[in-house]
Amino acid sequence: MTDAPRSPVLCLASASPRRRDLLATIGVAVEVRPVDIDETPRPGEQAEAYVLRLAREKALAGARLSALPVLGSDTAVVCDGEILGKPEGPEHAATLLRALSGRAHEVLTAVAVTGPSGMLDACVATRVEMREIADHEIAAYWATGEPIDKAGGYAIQGLAAVFVERIAGSHSAVVGLPLYETAALLRRQGVPLWNGALPSGPMS
Repeated sequence: MTDAPRSPVLCLASASPRRRDLLATIGVAVEVRPVDIDETPRPGEQAEAYVLRLAREKALAGARLSALPVLGSDTAVVCDGEILGKPEGPEHAATLLRALSGRAHEVLTAVAVTGPSGMLDACVATRVEMREIADHEIAAYWATGEPIDKAGGYAIQGLAAVFVERIAGSHSAVVGLPLYETAALLRRQGVPLWNGALPSGPMS
C-alpha cells in the first residue's frame, strides 16, 4: 500500500527538475509554476548580488501565480570573478570546461521564499575543485547532452562527478538548492517538511 500523494505546500517558481527533486528529498510537495525573467547580469553586478536578485525576482513572479509560499532560486558558477553562464553550443561548452579544468571555482546558489514572513533569502558559496579534463573528455561529455542547460557547463550530480576532486561547502547547493538553508527559510514561512512538522534548527 502506498501513501496518498501529498497536497502541495510550496510553489516552485522554476522548471528545474533538480530543484523539484531536492525539495522532494525533504518531503516538500510542490506545485511547479515556471516563470520567465530576464537573467542578464547588470553592468558591474557582483555574482552574489546577481543570484540573489534573480532568486527574489523569480519568487515575486511566482507569487503572482500562486497563493502558496513561493520559492525562487538561482545558481551561478564563478571563476576569476566572472560569471560563467550556460553553454551556447559545443565550442562554448569546451571553453567553459577548459576554464574550470585543473583548478578551483566557486558555485553561488541563492534561494528566496515569499510567504507570511515577507521575502526571506539566503546565498550559499561552495568551492569546487576539478581535476585536469582532457579535450576528448570534454567532447564526449558534450555528446551526452548533459551540459546543455547547466551553469558552467557541467552537472555535479551527473556524469561530470568524475571531474570533481573535492568540494568545500554544500553539495546540494551545487546541484541547485542548498537544503539546510532552504529548510530554515521554509520553517520561518511555516512550510512543513517530510514529517509534517516545521523543521527545527539554530537558524531563525
